Amino acid sequence: MSELPRHIAIIMDGNGRWAKQRQLPRLEGHRRGSETVELITESCRELGIEYLTLYAFSQENWNRPSEEVGGLMDLLRYFLSQKRQKLLDNEIRLRVIGQVDRLPERVLRELTKTIHATRHCEKMTLVLALSYSSRSELTELINQMIRGAMAEGDASRVVREEEIDRQLYTEGLPDPDLLIRTSGEHRISNFLLWQMAYTELYFTETLWPDFDRAELEKAIHEYQKRERRF
Repeated sequence: MSELPRHIAIIMDGNGRWAKQRQLPRLEGHRRGSETVELITESCRELGIEYLTLYAFSQENWNRPSEEVGGLMDLLRYFLSQKRQKLLDNEIRLRVIGQVDRLPERVLRELTKTIHATRHCEKMTLVLALSYSSRSELTELINQMIRGAMAEGDASRVVREEEIDRQLYTEGLPDPDLLIRTSGEHRISNFLLWQMAYTELYFTETLWPDFDRAELEKAIHEYQKRERRF
């Protein structure tokens, strides 16, 4: 493929609806969705995508039933522990963005191990957005800057875009070229609001557990047909 997006971000939506259509527990939809995560990560690696960011768990998701949240955390812990070697074999570095201190200790432990183990991998970077909220990210950043200006006693301090970029969770990452959202929803849902100022948006009716390499390539082909304007 030519003119590949360097960075793809995905809002993985539709696990619950997929399960409901099949009269299965919601957690089974999430389990099947985790298999899609593995498939799409491998596909991006094979296609030559440099960065893949997955909206895995939003801050709003903490409001879901405790049983569902617990199941999601167990799936995340399993992925981090059982797929660590596969990430290493494929030279994929893991990075995380969000308020990770809210994650359970059992998840944080595996997350830290996997980030540390893959830190030298250079073929692709997989970014998991966990306990993430773009508005919270920006609010936290603004408050930090206000505190810094007050400490310096500089009421006329001017903040530049480059300074904001350096202090976001995504510091050092290129902005997404392409956003994919599955399941037919046409909204961004508090995801990378600053970073997606010029991102191409692609929406598909396909539910996340049914999203495969062919669907990924379809999204990339649509991206390649567009003329990007900045």
